[in-house]
Amino acid sequence: MTINTEYLERCIETLEKSYELIKKSEEGSIDYEIYRNALVKGFEITLEQSGKLLRKRLAPFFASKKAVDTLVFKDLFRHALKHSLLNEDEVNRWMKYRDNRNNTAHDYGKAFAEETLSLMDNFLQDVYHLKDIINNG
Repeated sequence: MTINTEYLERCIETLEKSYELIKKSEEGSIDYEIYRNALVKGFEITLEQSGKLLRKRLAPFFASKKAVDTLVFKDLFRHALKHSLLNEDEVNRWMKYRDNRNNTAHDYGKAFAEETLSLMDNFLQDVYHLKDIINNG
């Protein structure tokens, strides 16, 4: 079964561009704020898309589509570990990414945005790896 990852790839590309531009901007400038906002939103969208596609990749391990559809985000990654699609360190980082994402509902302040920014290097590596796992399923 082939899983279409085109939208995820576009999300990653957009996120990378925001990350590249924020690093070139002066902190406190309007450009910095714009790119930081874009980066936070791009992170959220990319994270959600990753979970949706992982759900599809995990479907063959379940008796029915309905069974995999009942899993919450973190359980998807626990099952990815169980089925050796990801290692424990990767799953722990995905849990951290999700916790960070959950904080966006409560805090769009500077501290949250800077925390998201600090996750970018690992997140981009992990999302590329996840995309490869989804494509090679």
